[in-house]
Amino acid sequence: MHDFSIIKRHARGLVESHIHNRGLRNHCYAVGFAMRGLAEHFHDDADLWEIIGILHDADWEETKDAVDQHTRKTVQWIADALKDHDPTQIAIIVRTILSHNYQSNGEAPPSNVREWSLYCCDELTGLIVANALIMPSRKLADVTGESVLKKMNSKSFAAAVDRSSIRMCEEKLSIPLPSFIQIILHSMQKNAPELGL
Repeated sequence: MHDFSIIKRHARGLVESHIHNRGLRNHCYAVGFAMRGLAEHFHDDADLWEIIGILHDADWEETKDAVDQHTRKTVQWIADALKDHDPTQIAIIVRTILSHNYQSNGEAPPSNVREWSLYCCDELTGLIVANALIMPSRKLADVTGESVLKKMNSKSFAAAVDRSSIRMCEEKLSIPLPSFIQIILHSMQKNAPELGL
């Protein structure tokens, strides 16, 4: 395993310096935790996957009005901040981040389990957070996989969430939707204090 502690520190620094909205920062960290859970499921490098999740939306505040540029600014920041690190690792981070916005930025679509994991889990973390916020406790601990699955089928709940990307977990990752939800929910629940939930 590689020591990714320095890269992770840089990743968090980029998020903290470029994202002012606390909810969006927490979304980046939630996707990081989700990616870590999926890496463990696939027996891959959990630290690398978590860094990808943390950075995936780092430029959103600056590109939300020019969606075709989303991910491109992040890639520039990574190139500057991580220029002294293993170029192979950095290339993996860059490629995965670019692929999750392929429909708008003109890049190649996801092509491996790491890239599809990011694509599929991104929106699910938002659905899970929305589910927690309607609980009396407003805590992830009280969210169940069954309640998330039920909300998946309720189009009026968190209507902005792209459910089709979440459902691609079955085709692209060979993970049944209930199991996919459970992996992501468990990963977020383990880190709930950091997410304020």
